[in-house]
Amino acid sequence: MKHGKKPTREQKMMLKEAGLVPENWLVIKNMEDHIEVVSKKSLSDATKKPKTRKVMK
Repeated sequence: MKHGKKPTREQKMMLKEAGLVPENWLVIKNMEDHIEVVSKKSLSDATKKPKTRKVMK
């Protein structure tokens, strides 16, 4: 899995519009039409698969 990075201001606004709390998510892919994010909380639990979501731009 790729390492997540903190979202930028623009990405934080997109996450808020999608109903997500930006402080709880890391960006793993920044595509032209969407961003892919992974939950920080799911990364801390090594026994489960991390939760990822696609957020449309």
